[in-house]
Amino acid sequence: MKISELARITQVPAKTIRYYESVGLLTAPTREANGYRYYNANDVETLTFIRRCRELNIPIDDIKQLVDVKQNPQASCATVDNIIVEQLIRVRQMQRELGQLEQTLSELVTSCDSEKIQDCCILQSLHSAV
Repeated sequence: MKISELARITQVPAKTIRYYESVGLLTAPTREANGYRYYNANDVETLTFIRRCRELNIPIDDIKQLVDVKQNPQASCATVDNIIVEQLIRVRQMQRELGQLEQTLSELVTSCDSEKIQDCCILQSLHSAV
């Protein structure tokens, strides 16, 4: 299949597919005499796997490791477990940071009752915040 069909089936834009190829996440497809890339069912499976990993915000380097270990069904799950644990730690850290961001924005939104920019407490706070 051509890249447009692969993109449609996997719901991954063709530009992203080319990027994944360029960083070695997806193996380069065969090319016919006309120069078109041609993909197969394995590419669909791999790209769907990559898309799911990206939906979980797993970094590209970690996805590369997951794609690699997936090639050896008898290997230990330790690499997979470690990657998922690390991602969970990152997500929890982002949640804490987003909570702090929400609190700061809530404080800012209630800090100003002025109707003129020159007296705006929000802008003054943003200007002086370190």
